[in-house]
Amino acid sequence: MLYRIARTATRYPRVILITALALVIGCGLFGATAATHLKSGGFVSDDAESSQVNRIIADNFGGASPNYVLLVSTESGVDSPAARAAGMRLVDALRARPDVTAVQSYWTTPLPFSTALRSNDGGSSALIAAFIEGDDTEVQKIAGELTEQLTGAADGVTVRQGGMAAIYHDVNEQTTLDLALAESIAVPLSMIVLILVFGSLVAAALPLAVGLFAIAATLAILRLFTLVTDVSIYALNMTTALGLALAIDYSLFIVSRYREELGNGLDPTAATIRAVQTAGRTVLFSALTVALSLAALSVFNLYFLRSFAYAGVAVVAAAAAAAIVILPAALVLLGYRVNSLDLRVPLRRMFRRPPPAGPVPPAESGWYQLVTRVMRHAVPVTVVIIALLLVLGAPFLSVRFGYPDDRVLPTSSTSRQVGDELRAHFPQADPGASTTIVLDGYTGDTAGVGTYATRLSELPNVPAVLSSAGTFVNGARVGAAPPGMANDTGTYLTVVSYVDPFSPEGERQLRAIEAVPAPGPALYGGAAAVNADSLAALSDRLPLAATLIVLATLVVLFLFTGSVVLPIKALALNTLSLAAAFGAMVWVFQEGHLSNLLGFTAVGYMVPTMPILMFCLAFGLSMDYEVFLLSRIREEWLRTHDNNRAVAIGVARTGRIFTAAAVLMAIVLGALITSKVSFMQLMGLGLTLTVLVDATIIRALLAPALMRLLGTANWWAPKTLVRLHDRIGLAEDVDQDAIAREPEHVGRP
Repeated sequence: MLYRIARTATRYPRVILITALALVIGCGLFGATAATHLKSGGFVSDDAESSQVNRIIADNFGGASPNYVLLVSTESGVDSPAARAAGMRLVDALRARPDVTAVQSYWTTPLPFSTALRSNDGGSSALIAAFIEGDDTEVQKIAGELTEQLTGAADGVTVRQGGMAAIYHDVNEQTTLDLALAESIAVPLSMIVLILVFGSLVAAALPLAVGLFAIAATLAILRLFTLVTDVSIYALNMTTALGLALAIDYSLFIVSRYREELGNGLDPTAATIRAVQTAGRTVLFSALTVALSLAALSVFNLYFLRSFAYAGVAVVAAAAAAAIVILPAALVLLGYRVNSLDLRVPLRRMFRRPPPAGPVPPAESGWYQLVTRVMRHAVPVTVVIIALLLVLGAPFLSVRFGYPDDRVLPTSSTSRQVGDELRAHFPQADPGASTTIVLDGYTGDTAGVGTYATRLSELPNVPAVLSSAGTFVNGARVGAAPPGMANDTGTYLTVVSYVDPFSPEGERQLRAIEAVPAPGPALYGGAAAVNADSLAALSDRLPLAATLIVLATLVVLFLFTGSVVLPIKALALNTLSLAAAFGAMVWVFQEGHLSNLLGFTAVGYMVPTMPILMFCLAFGLSMDYEVFLLSRIREEWLRTHDNNRAVAIGVARTGRIFTAAAVLMAIVLGALITSKVSFMQLMGLGLTLTVLVDATIIRALLAPALMRLLGTANWWAPKTLVRLHDRIGLAEDVDQDAIAREPEHVGRP
């Protein structure tokens, strides 16, 4: 198959490149609006109990759980004429919109309920709360319109926006800005590194050009998926970064092999075909491994994760196709000019340095000597590195998980500032700190609701319970019932809390609330319930996803190597690498040790979807270098059947390339650390550390040491599997004589 692809690319290179250019233009135009069609939610299943509560409240009780908040602040106090006039003007503007319901405010809510909407710092701020109707996309869009229309400062009164709808909008805006910044950093830095690797400006530009093609394809793919399903806004950052990183990686492998084959005396056409059949095979298996790892995300019933599966698999396919089809067409047209514009020549002249003596044979290179020394001391190297990785991974044993809220945004974000104000000065009005209990279809008397509310109000850290039977504090009824908490569809209660709903204490309080006997079938909603539902949805499907990834990796690596030992070794090494990265992420983002440097707020727990997403991505990316390394080791093993020499030569031939590839991928993924959304920073830093550790400590030190200890057992497989591998025929089928007979002029300009 690869031979036919290579032959087509060398025969019709201009047609392929013109088609690629047309695709770039078309994808760019179609995908330009992708960001505006992406969504910010997807952390909880639509089938979850908390989601059902949200729908019941919205449909039957006029959206009584607000998702949009305006914070009105003034030094003269919220009872001043200016504040009252501003507040009433805002209320009228919200009530005039058909997509906004259940508008409440300090100035229009009767006592004693209005006191909850007044700050406890002397009354410098007050709240207006409302419910915006629609799905995630509509809600955040309307929130942006309202924010632009209603917020700002005038006559000594400042109005700021908050609530989940505003948070969604701000995250959308911030993510789009972060993506542009990350790409503006990654692309020029990648070009610099490629120039250092290749020397030639022409050769360095090729992987970057393929990477830009992958970005354009990524945006179009995301836009296409938005037509048929929900796609998370966070997929925009990750899939564009992944597309660029993989495209550069794959192109680097193929261009390096092409230049190597030119150096071996092949003409451009033969060198292109040889590069596609060898490095192209590596790219195919690598892409298959990454794609299968990402595909495992589709088992989760959360569109946040599923969107990475859909878009991620498509992006990997686009990057691999570009490297195997488009890049060979460019190589055969360039021919020997791929080494043109060598920037090292003028630099050597400038510093009066002599030209290099020539290429260093692999057996005399520094990589060969390093690996030889490592294998000579294989036991201590293995013990020390495994111990180090386990120590780095130890903090992950104390990991805690929680749903993201406004604190994922920087303190400069307005919705984040309002969230901080709600937590600090509105303990009974913060919509994120209460639990909503729906008694759907409840037909019992009010006394039963009162008894239930009384018991709930006696729970620790519950300052008040609002119900259709009244307001209860510490087991006593202290006020009348808020309006609209009961109708012919049922009733609901609001349990106010002082506890962070996303913390372990919040989960314990939710369990205590659920343990109180209800007068009828009860459904639980609110932030703590959302958090619990999200964690349950992930834990239920996690074993299946992990099993699929492990099985897929074992099968793909067996097909690639013909060994059953090497796939198991690769899984073990990946697990160690990921454990170290996860431990570092807990130390940094959960415990907050670098929070000032990175500019995020540590809340004592991590967003639960991030380790899962990191696992799938990092697992695939780690296999990228494993496949590349094993491909050259396997070539030497098949030629000599000398295990130690095969390992040393394989690393010597690939060490410089996969190290450069890791640096390039670290640049692209590391650019996400500049994000202002904390869990995108976590993703960027975690993947960067994983890639760098994997390409240095794992592939250059631990893998050779283990392969030395295993010896010829590295290549063992049961005879039945050996026959199966031979029958499937996925090994390289390279007819060097046929390649050499290719007409030299084919595909040449």
